[in-house]
Amino acid sequence: MSTDFTLDPTLAADTVHVGDLALCSVLLMDDARFPWLILVPRRPGASEITDLAPEDAHALMDEMRIATRVMLDLAKPDKVNVAALGNVVPQLHVHVIGRFLSDPAWPKPIWGIGTPTPYPLHARAQMIERIGALFAAA
Repeated sequence: MSTDFTLDPTLAADTVHVGDLALCSVLLMDDARFPWLILVPRRPGASEITDLAPEDAHALMDEMRIATRVMLDLAKPDKVNVAALGNVVPQLHVHVIGRFLSDPAWPKPIWGIGTPTPYPLHARAQMIERIGALFAAA
């Protein structure tokens, strides 16, 4: 793995580091309205999945499947949205978002709906611990 990888400043400002998988850093979006993980492949310069070497693309898909299972176990959502958009942050990253029929954005995408609500520090610490344990068990 290259040591040239740097997390995009916007992602760094909006998230909390949970841990690392073989390819991706796992981040928790600091918005308590939605259970929301972000996977960031630690590959400098990658902005599209097609920028990844074939073995990294396969690893990303495996890690997306693991993160989806973690989200299902963590939040018991009605649906898990998985998306790699990159319209605001060009660095390749994949959103894994637990969605509920009762959430404030349902059934629309969550972007641009309301104001993010940061986790209280104790709740954020508990979430990170739970997420870490679920990834370790996966």
